[in-house]
Amino acid sequence: MFDKLKFIEEKFEDLSRKIVDPEVISDQPTWQQYIKEHASIKSIVDKYAEYKEVKAGIVEAKGILKESKDEELREMAKMEIEELEDKVEPLEEELKILLLPKDPNDEKNVIVEVRAGAGGDEAGLFAAELLRLYTRYAERNNWKTEMMSINETGVGGIKEVIFMIKGKGAYSRLKYESGVHRVQRIPSTESGGRIHTSTATVAVLPEVDDVEVEINPNDLRIDVFRSSGNGGQSVNTTDSAVRITHLPTGTVVSCQDEKSQLKNKEKAMKVLKARLYDTIMAEQNAEIAEERKSQVGTGERSEKIRTYNYPQSRVTDHRINLTLYKLSTFLDGEINEVVDALITTDQAEKLKKLG
Repeated sequence: MFDKLKFIEEKFEDLSRKIVDPEVISDQPTWQQYIKEHASIKSIVDKYAEYKEVKAGIVEAKGILKESKDEELREMAKMEIEELEDKVEPLEEELKILLLPKDPNDEKNVIVEVRAGAGGDEAGLFAAELLRLYTRYAERNNWKTEMMSINETGVGGIKEVIFMIKGKGAYSRLKYESGVHRVQRIPSTESGGRIHTSTATVAVLPEVDDVEVEINPNDLRIDVFRSSGNGGQSVNTTDSAVRITHLPTGTVVSCQDEKSQLKNKEKAMKVLKARLYDTIMAEQNAEIAEERKSQVGTGERSEKIRTYNYPQSRVTDHRINLTLYKLSTFLDGEINEVVDALITTDQAEKLKKLG
């Protein structure tokens, strides 16, 4: 580990020199690459500097303890050694986590897809509540939300919604939300007071750049049609809605949220690229493919990552066996406690694999 840290430290120093070199600055693509690389390892270098400072402090205090005959000074040195030695192990653990391989998508914006699963109208209402949950979570993080496409039910629910959340690190926090979410509650239409179970599926995809997914225009079929539903004035009087079909894979994306056909096409292309990128990544890595299959599944009641139980005001994440009794605040976007626990578990698993 320490050989790797020394190498990263030397690399950081080299990059620090390069990013202020006028010759490098004149080559903007190279300079941007160096800036990005410099920023990505700064936290490791800073933490390693803190670690080295603690170790140097221990050596210095031990030297005082060995050489000094002043009892008061020796007592202070003992206290300092004890205090600094308590910091060594936590710092080493932090360094190990910082050295874990990074997910290249972690800093990206995300495209979130929520679909009603089993449970009829109740599933649609629950999907609408999940949309609100993620919108509120985005607000709490000062991230921006942009609607891409929405298909509503007639009773205030949602059949399907696709939206983008823009913000640094959005994917790193939201990627664990992919899967089947299950709700247990008494529907307002239930006269017998029986608890019903419904589901909604969530897929979280990183936004991808053009360079990451190359799409041949000849592989696309683009259809335009009139929008339907509540879209405001003139939304369904022009052919502004867009449906794009990627012929080689059969992937279909529709967007009708905007009045402008061009804007709808731009949004539909973003969703299409994200889905194709997700498929490419899954094909390249069989392990990821299996993980995604187990996460999202088919939307059946038995396949779930999390349960929202209204009678008990309970939220249970089944992957980490964590239960919270604060459903209302959770649905209002206060989900960090679960997200942090999922990240910690993921890091622990990766550390275990590295031995």
